Amino acid sequence: MFNGAGVAIVTPFKGGKVDLAGFERLIDFQLENDNQALIVLGTTGEASTQSYEEREAVIKTAVARANKRVPVIIGTGSNSTDVSIKYTKQAEMLGADGILLVTPYYNKCTQKGLIQHYTEIVKSTSLPAILYNVPGRTGVNIEPATVAELAKVDNIIGIKEASGNMTQILEIKRLAPADFKIWSGNDDNILPIYSCGGHGVISVLANILPKETQAMCKAFQEGDVQEAIRLQVYYKKLISLLFIEVNPIPVKAALGTMGYIENELRLPLTPMEEETKQKLIEEMKRLQII
Repeated sequence: MFNGAGVAIVTPFKGGKVDLAGFERLIDFQLENDNQALIVLGTTGEASTQSYEEREAVIKTAVARANKRVPVIIGTGSNSTDVSIKYTKQAEMLGADGILLVTPYYNKCTQKGLIQHYTEIVKSTSLPAILYNVPGRTGVNIEPATVAELAKVDNIIGIKEASGNMTQILEIKRLAPADFKIWSGNDDNILPIYSCGGHGVISVLANILPKETQAMCKAFQEGDVQEAIRLQVYYKKLISLLFIEVNPIPVKAALGTMGYIENELRLPLTPMEEETKQKLIEEMKRLQII
């Protein structure tokens, strides 16, 4: 699908509705600044609070605006296998290039359940699928042996790993086929996951710094490890501030401050607290983002 930095892009809202014009501005910003893929309707895109009809409008906009310049990967995961199949078929029908499948949240299924869940979803589509492991949000961890088993399933090409567990990620690398891709799901783990044999990042940071995030990945890929380390360290404080409140609250505050979108979220998410927002703005000023 892609190597390097793909953006876990936000979904802008305005007056309670999806702001498609704002979404197009964000996509243009990404395409003009070396982004390698659009990951739409994921956690950062507040997919869980959007209707089927809203999802359709968002997917259509992303596919049309990208116009095959970069892959458009749609988050179609759900805690219901049937719903996830429905979302997956929708994404394929509307021209998506791939799907991102978060683990079923709240239900807390077994590893056997994960295998059956993912297998049923990918049977319903010809699109390449990326597993998404984020146990801090879902309460479910995909164990390395389970990843290796799922890697045998046609269409499952890789995993977005946001566990932060490098030992686990190394074990995935050991057990999975050589061509199975691993993307970091945490911006502060880009280089650690590269060092474990990873292929890049599905990034929140790239919403505001697409070119710089890709530069970090490119430096590592081209063997300039010191420059990659310098960039990872240089942006570490900003990355931390982008997660000082639950994602995507801070990144929407940042994009609003930059003038790209309205700083609007869907309940139960609420705008960033003023004290923490000022810390984020101060760091953005220091980095000359604003």
